[in-house]
Amino acid sequence: MRQPERGGPTNDAGKAFWRFSLALYARPRVAEALIALQDRAGRDVNLMLFALWAGAVRRVALDAGALAAAEAAIGGLRRDVVESLRVLRQRLKTDPNPDLRELRRKILALELAAERRMQRRLAAMLDGTDGREPDGLATADGNLAIYLGAEVESPEAALLRASLAALTRRD
Repeated sequence: MRQPERGGPTNDAGKAFWRFSLALYARPRVAEALIALQDRAGRDVNLMLFALWAGAVRRVALDAGALAAAEAAIGGLRRDVVESLRVLRQRLKTDPNPDLRELRRKILALELAAERRMQRRLAAMLDGTDGREPDGLATADGNLAIYLGAEVESPEAALLRASLAALTRRD
């Protein structure tokens, strides 16, 4: 894997990863499962999606070093931008003031734009990497297991695997 460009390159892989993420995230209970793993185990939603996409779509097996490099590639953007925006957006969630509700919608748009940049960085790490794994679902499962550790046995991880299988069967 190569190091991603820091500026968040625009690339076809980044767009494909984003489309994959939207499709999987929209499946029943997937959003809740990803957020539960994020909140309970401190795992990043985009890194879970990356592990699944790299395996199922790109057929690339990731090891602990590759996942650590991926985490480092998005760490500053996640910590300094995405998490800060998320905290602010959540703080405004229950405020009935229409002006603040409008600001909350704009903050959400910024948060999503930052997450999309994170995904471009992650996808760029696979540029020039040939996926050689014959079974994409098994590869995705292995990638997820490395990233989640003991949480791979959780009901949320099982739901992610089942949802990914259903999504890839349909496509």
